[in-house]
Amino acid sequence: MTTPAYDQLRAHARETGVLNAVEALLGWDQETYMPSAGAASRAEQSSALAGIIHERRTDPKLGDLIAACEADSSLMGDEASPEARNVREFRRAYDKKTKLPTSLVAELARVGSQAQEAWKAARAADDFKAFEPWLVKMMDLTRQKAECYGVPAGGELYDALVDDYEPGAKAAEIEAVFTPLGERLSGLVRELLEQGTAPSDAPLTTKIDATRQHAFGMKVIEALGFDTKAGRLDVTTHPFCSGLAPGDTRLTTRYRDEKFTDALYGTMHECGHGLYEQGLPKGEHFGEPLGDSISLGIHESQSRMWENFVGRSREFWEWALPHAHSMLGSGLEKFGVDDMYRATNTVERSYIRVEADEATYNLHVMLRFGLERSLLRGDLAVKDLPGVWNERFEQLLGVPVPDNRRGCLQDVHWSFGLIGYFPTYTLGNLYAAQFWEKINQDIPDLSAQMREGEFAALLSWLREQIHSHGQRFRAGELCERITGKPLSADPLMRHLEGKLRPVYGL
Repeated sequence: MTTPAYDQLRAHARETGVLNAVEALLGWDQETYMPSAGAASRAEQSSALAGIIHERRTDPKLGDLIAACEADSSLMGDEASPEARNVREFRRAYDKKTKLPTSLVAELARVGSQAQEAWKAARAADDFKAFEPWLVKMMDLTRQKAECYGVPAGGELYDALVDDYEPGAKAAEIEAVFTPLGERLSGLVRELLEQGTAPSDAPLTTKIDATRQHAFGMKVIEALGFDTKAGRLDVTTHPFCSGLAPGDTRLTTRYRDEKFTDALYGTMHECGHGLYEQGLPKGEHFGEPLGDSISLGIHESQSRMWENFVGRSREFWEWALPHAHSMLGSGLEKFGVDDMYRATNTVERSYIRVEADEATYNLHVMLRFGLERSLLRGDLAVKDLPGVWNERFEQLLGVPVPDNRRGCLQDVHWSFGLIGYFPTYTLGNLYAAQFWEKINQDIPDLSAQMREGEFAALLSWLREQIHSHGQRFRAGELCERITGKPLSADPLMRHLEGKLRPVYGL
């Protein structure tokens, strides 16, 4: 279905999408190859470009085109049609963006770029005081942003920000899921660590240089289906994925000599994001809702699925270990599949979220969720963040925090205003587990395929059921459409208990 107004709307969106790609490229460069002395200039560039993009997103002519499409029954008669859903999401984005003044958007980009550099230096030096004034600025600007959006009926200010990442989600609803999930996870962690027998982590202590790790990571992501002719893998401080444009998806990772699986699983995680980006119908719908991801929770479901449900499975290591033996050098040859499977499924009360195991990871997310709500409300002053972080961390995970570098300075997100982002990580784990149960029903020989390093059927299922739709469906709607059930914590707990109790001899 097409009309003149709809064609013009799509053309406007594609042009804006090109500018968004340039903005994302600037961000990718800042995190990978930009010299540190270029930070001030990059802040000006980011601010100027953010202002231009915001003006396009809030142009009254764009609003007129959306209204013209909404008034056309040939487009909107079937509310479930791709065109009607596309227009619906155009409207949602336009209404939100028009509430933000261009000056605020530009200032968020400028200060965020500077704060990001300040965070890098502060984290390296374990110096929260150096980062504190920048976090105060970003929280103030982010609060202004939320106030511009307005408090949803019956909600709180935080809801306005969560909606940017997980449309329609509410803090109270998230808390209602997180609280019992946290109790069940804490109970499982105590059971494993106090009653079980921990597997040996000896396979993970082998020292392997970054060059070999990179080659092995490339071997794995190519096997998973990542198109390296339409993407690349680089090194950064905090790994991320940027789906810049059709044919250009950037992955990043980081390496250290010991515990090579940190880099491996970080790479597989970002590859999961990258496979989603490469599977979206960007060629036809670049810049449009139909060519973009549904939500960060669904995006995270893809990364965590490949990282954990595939990468930490026994079947994965049956395929991958012979390649690891040949590509990663001496030291690993003495370890078998069972050794690697058990070692990569250990449970540990660790400090770093991105290095946390499956059982404790969501506890790290819940900590941040509570803290950023308090920061936004003003119940928690930025200067008090380290102390409160350390206190709550010890309550949740049972170990004291040794320093701010491994505490409240470990994540980059708050430095550029990503408040409301963290809960989507746990939502992603929940969606991944629920999808995984359905995938195994639909592909009954999936385990056998994975043992042979065959992941095409899995990727094809994800392409058809999730990637190809863009934003046609909201996250909860998609979940019920695929699985026949609303989102639940039960599949995730079945997955964790079913795997970890045998690993710990319980």
